[in-house]
Amino acid sequence: MAKRYLDPKNDIVFKRIFGEHPEILRSFLNALLPLPENAKIVSLEYLPAEQVPHLPLLKNSLVDVRCKDQLGRQFIVEMQMNWTNAFLQRVLFNASKAYVRQLERGERYEHLQPVIGLSVLDAIFRPETETFYHHYQLAEEGRPEEIIEGLQLVFIELPKFKPDLLAAPLRNAWLRFLQETGDAETPEEVRSLETDLSAQSAEIREAVQLSAEAAFTPMELDAYDRYWDIVRTERTLFAGKSREAMAEGLAAGLEKGHQEGLAKGHQEGLAKGREEGREEGREEGREEGREEGREEGREEGREEGREEGREEGVAIGRADERAILYQKLLSSGMTPAEANKFIE
Repeated sequence: MAKRYLDPKNDIVFKRIFGEHPEILRSFLNALLPLPENAKIVSLEYLPAEQVPHLPLLKNSLVDVRCKDQLGRQFIVEMQMNWTNAFLQRVLFNASKAYVRQLERGERYEHLQPVIGLSVLDAIFRPETETFYHHYQLAEEGRPEEIIEGLQLVFIELPKFKPDLLAAPLRNAWLRFLQETGDAETPEEVRSLETDLSAQSAEIREAVQLSAEAAFTPMELDAYDRYWDIVRTERTLFAGKSREAMAEGLAAGLEKGHQEGLAKGHQEGLAKGREEGREEGREEGREEGREEGREEGREEGREEGREEGREEGVAIGRADERAILYQKLLSSGMTPAEANKFIE
């Protein structure tokens, strides 16, 4: 039967390996943290673990590992199986609290040393990017090289990690240890774990040995299984909350879209109504104008006709009177020339 190894992401195993063996933790932190080559961790001293603020849907536990190195820098290490937005705030709170508590009353600020928080996540919190390694620190906007030393936070998304031959080999090896150890079941996988991965460093080899099932008591193995029950419950609750949030978001989006559609339809209808009203008004105005024009034209025509008729009647009447007078003058003995001259 192949040797069985427990998953180091489990709270029980993680704290056994990294919370009780400072040389292993030193190698782990030097590999995963963005420390300058001239400022690597040489030695570590464990600090008492502190109760962390409770987060809904997450287990209420102690910070996994707290320690400080030979320079006085403090490190807070957590292995987190699930992600909530509040977890980021909790990590920032813990790091800030550790930074502030370095000084006793009356001590000078220059005695403060940096605090670095490392959170290894078996979850994804930045789905918009393929990057699995996230390093946060205080920097001037537009000039990232201008850094205020004090607090740094590092988040590693294990599900995104893929071994990279071009990357730092020790970082690759430690992340492979976290990813692959609990999944080694076949004889081939176990041999790869015990030979290939263990050959990367003495500390990784010791970490592999410490994760062997045989290194744990029955009571510890029971706690190991119960931890996975808690994780499964948390993930079920997360999934339910996510579905509820999605449903609420969809309903809110539909309602907002409906209201926006009504408002837009109202505005478009109002604009179209105004345009149609103006067009109908123009058409009716043109029709009424034509009708009034025809009526006025008829009235003016009748008036002009009457006036012309009167003028023509007067002219005809005058012509008739001239003709009668002309005949009378000829009858009186006038010559035609005399008669015409008399009428004129």
